[in-house]
Amino acid sequence: MRPHADRVVDTSGTFCPVPIIETAKAAREEGPGKTLLVIATDPGIESDLPVWCEGTRNELLGIEREGDRYLCFVRLVEKR
Repeated sequence: MRPHADRVVDTSGTFCPVPIIETAKAAREEGPGKTLLVIATDPGIESDLPVWCEGTRNELLGIEREGDRYLCFVRLVEKR
């Protein structure tokens, strides 16, 4: 079962670094406790997003492949 997304960030058709830049922008706008669904077509998201989550201490809930799209779920955490 997929997590409920509070916001969808569709980066389809873009390449690194745009998906991460758009994810970071949405994270700043939404704040802690929200869940983002990041949709990407760039396969680099599979390696880039886990690194971004680790660096920002946000929680990667999972990455699913659906055809040529990647559905990535990120829970935003309280900043320390």
